[in-house]
Parts: sequence; C-alpha cells; structure tokens
Amino acid sequence: MKYSKVICIALLTVISLHAQKKKPNILFVMSDDHTSQAIGAYGSRLAKLNPTPTIDAIAAEGVVMTNASCQNAICTPSRASIMTGQSSAVNGCPTLAGQLPKDKQYLALEMKKAGYQTAVIGKWHLHELPESFDYYKVLPGQGAYFNPVFYDIDGKERIKWRKYTIEKGSRMKGHSSDCIADSALEWFQEKRNPNEPFFLKLHFKAPHDLFDYAPRYETYLADIDIPEPANMRDRKKNGSIATRGYNNELEQYIGTSIGKRNPRRNYTNSGAWSKELDFTKSDSEIHGDAYQGYMKAYLRCVKGVDDNLKRVIDYLKENDLYDNTVIIYTGDQGFYLGEHDYMDKRWAYEESMKMPFIVRYPKTIKPGEIDAIVENIDYAPTMLDFAGVATPKYMHGKSFKSILETGKESENSKKAAYYHYWMHMASHDNPGHIAIRTKQYKLIQFYGTKMNEDKPQTPPGWEFYDLKNDPSEDNNIYDNPAYKTVISDLKQQLKQLRKEYGEDNPKFPFNKVIDEYWDYDDAAKQKAIKISHEYLKTVQSNIYVNNPEKKNRKH
Repeated sequence: MKYSKVICIALLTVISLHAQKKKPNILFVMSDDHTSQAIGAYGSRLAKLNPTPTIDAIAAEGVVMTNASCQNAICTPSRASIMTGQSSAVNGCPTLAGQLPKDKQYLALEMKKAGYQTAVIGKWHLHELPESFDYYKVLPGQGAYFNPVFYDIDGKERIKWRKYTIEKGSRMKGHSSDCIADSALEWFQEKRNPNEPFFLKLHFKAPHDLFDYAPRYETYLADIDIPEPANMRDRKKNGSIATRGYNNELEQYIGTSIGKRNPRRNYTNSGAWSKELDFTKSDSEIHGDAYQGYMKAYLRCVKGVDDNLKRVIDYLKENDLYDNTVIIYTGDQGFYLGEHDYMDKRWAYEESMKMPFIVRYPKTIKPGEIDAIVENIDYAPTMLDFAGVATPKYMHGKSFKSILETGKESENSKKAAYYHYWMHMASHDNPGHIAIRTKQYKLIQFYGTKMNEDKPQTPPGWEFYDLKNDPSEDNNIYDNPAYKTVISDLKQQLKQLRKEYGEDNPKFPFNKVIDEYWDYDDAAKQKAIKISHEYLKTVQSNIYVNNPEKKNRKH
C-alpha cells in the first residue's frame, strides 16, 4: 500500500509538472488596415460608436499597447517583418511586390521546431505559398471580398482566378470575413491536434479599401453622423515642402485625399458611396458627405470582423482553450480616417505608423495599458518567447514578453522606433521617407526618390514634431532653433538604427539622396525649391490630372 501511495504521488507530481510546463496556444489575429482609432479600447473619437465590443472585451482582460509601430506601413512589408522579425532592407520585402519563400517564413518554421501545430488562414499577401505551415488556406493576393477563392493545402479544385490558375484551391460563398472565420472554425473542429499546442495566424481581409461589407450591415450607423477629425478640413502646419511643395504648390498632388484636394484619387471619386454624392453641393459639403460614406463603409467592415472574431472566441471558451491561449489582436498597420485629409496609410505620421496591439493571457498578463515602444519586427520574438524559444540571432526584433508580464521596461527596452516607406509616389502619391519616433518626438526625412534611383523626383525635406505638446502632428517645428540639439541627437539615433537594420547599405541608390540632404543647409533648401517647381510642371502635364474623367484607372 505504501509503495502504491508513493507511486501515485510521484505520478501526480509528474502530471503536475507537465501541466506547469505545458506551452500556451497562440492565436495571432490580424485585420487588414484596422487602425487603433477604430478600436474602442483606444478611446478615440469613434469609441462612443462601440465598433469593436469583442476586441474591447479581450483588451479589458489583457494589455493594450499604445506605442506599437510598424517599420513600413503597407501590407506586404509589414507582414514580412512580422514573419521574419527583420527590417524590409534585409527580409527582401520592402514593397508590395516582395516575396517571402518558405525558407524565410521564419516564425512558422521556429514554431514548428518548438512543437507547435501551425496554421495560417485568411489574407497572406506574401506571394509565395505559406508552405512552412502545417496547414494553410489563404487568399491569393488581396483576395476577393465576396465568394473568395483560396489557396488551400487540402483544396481539390482547379480554379481560375484573374489571370492565374490555382491548382489546389477552394471557393467559398459569402463575405470574406464570414468565410475566413468559417475556415478557422473548421480547422479547430477537424484538423487541430489536441495533443499539441497550436499556433494559428488568423488574417481578415477586411477592412481593406474599398470596404465592401456584408449586406447585413447596411443599416449599421445609417442614421449616425460620424465625428470628423479636427484636422481634416484645416491641415494646419502639418507637412513641409516635401509633402506640400514650395508655397503649397504641390498640395493637390502629394497624398491622396478625402475631399477633392487630390484630383487624381480621393473619396469623392472612389468607393461605392461616391456614386451617391450630390455634386451640385459645395466642395465643403461634398467633402463631408464623402467622409461619411467612406467611414460608414469602413466601420461596417470592422463590425463584420468583430462579429466573426466573437465566433472564434466563443469556440475557444466552449472548448476550454480560452485561458490557455495567448490571444493577440493587431492590424498590419494603421490607417487614415480623415486625419490631415489623408486616405490609406504609408505615411510616418501617427495614424498609420502606429498599430493596434492587444494581448490577453491571464496566466501571466495583468490587464492595463503599456506605453513601451515596440515594433512589428518584435512580434515574432515575443511570440517565440511565449513558446519558450529564444530569439534567433538573424532577427532584428526583441521580445517584449517581460514588459507584457510586468508592465515595466528595462534599460535594454527600445527608446525609439524606426520607419521607412520605400514605394515612392506609388498608388497614393506618398514620397519615399524615413523616420524615427521616441515617446516624445518624431523626426522625418522625405528623400523623394524611387527605390532604384539616386536623384529626387519630389522635393526632399525634413519634419519634426513634439508629440507631447502636439500629438496630432499639426505643427512641423523642424526650423525652430529651440529644438536644434534634440534634432541633432535624433539624427544620430536615426543613423544608428539605419545601420543596425541594414538600411544604409550603398546598394540602395536612394541612400545617396538621403546623405545629400541630411544636413539640409541653405543650398539643399534651394535645390528642393527647384525640384518642387520641376515636379509641378511634370504633374500638371499628366493626363490623369488634366483629364479627370480618365482618372479611374486601376490602382
């Protein structure tokens, strides 16, 4: 009897120790272009509309990161940095054309080595198949909002999609948000191995432009007047010669807009709501109507994501998985909801550089807000840390798991975030630029040239914002002598970050322009003015500006 008792106690001890060492599941949920302003937990002007009750409930039981940033605010580059833990200069995906082959899909490969069952479902947008995952069912490219086709590891259909043929595909009926959630639930119910921890990347296409929502949301917010951002109509002193031209001569042609400011592309000539606009009204009234139409379409897509996330969360709760799963919610970057009269993302300004990042794991994380600076290159090291894996040396990012669990930063915590938008003047007329952001300041250099060129097309210029006193970035104070020492110090930090991330490599021709306009003396300013005049002549001769009826080309 004594021996039996000893054996029993020993077995219970082993079981107990095994339970303590059991790795948590990891659910990484990412929506396309879902910005923090459109999440209630971030307390923006839209919070009172209650657009995200499910996400807010997760946030209430977890940590809300208020200073999470992406290094390159556009889909493919951000997703590549999340998968690799590396900068765009090193992972090979600085633009939308970037491809991430199986051997570089590091996060999935490392998770698999750590004993996780891995899966990715939804929008992938890294062009190579996600073959590093045990299971995948992903949209080709951007995918379709309705009746979407998927690359499906289990697919049995040979499907024609645009000019491509998908050999192992499947087509689903309905809205993409519903189909993606359905696919996730199918994986949980039919494909998940309950004897292994899971790592699931669940990626919604919504609310990507042009915001095609499910018909059931047609009445959502129909009678609500969406509050406008204070700087949509009055752009104040945001910007510089680089973003507005000399004496504002390029305001129409740099940065796509909500109202008619940019005649080539704005929300009065794109989106389903634009067909309903009354163009007999004043430009000011049309501006407001376009904003209302696009915001309602955007938030209806957000509502669809939140409702479908609830279905997945409910499944976790019903199957005793909720509290043993690290649940992360984010967007692949921020997005403009009318601020500075901008649409889309790409800029180093707060609205697109900052990402929502919410984490719930009650076993080790207490609820609250944390303002530590983290970047999307840090997400992979952090998830690997939860899986018990040390950050691989090839990753630039750092784990912030300890910050999530203690709420405290260390001496080694990041003091600044880096930014680089490479796709000069593509699609939304944003010049190429680099930036550094600390908790108080932001410094931006617009170098204004394409990736493989060494001469500026648009005028180079610098911008500097005191985020503590000007959180909306309404006042560029680069030329204020009171900040001369601060700016000089930030330039040194920016130079160091560019070196660490492989961004200063001379193989990139634009670095010649960055160096040429680094000090930005009077001679450089005069050259920038000349470039502004030259670009104005060029853009005014563009057929899409002079012939607005032809502007509805594909973007």
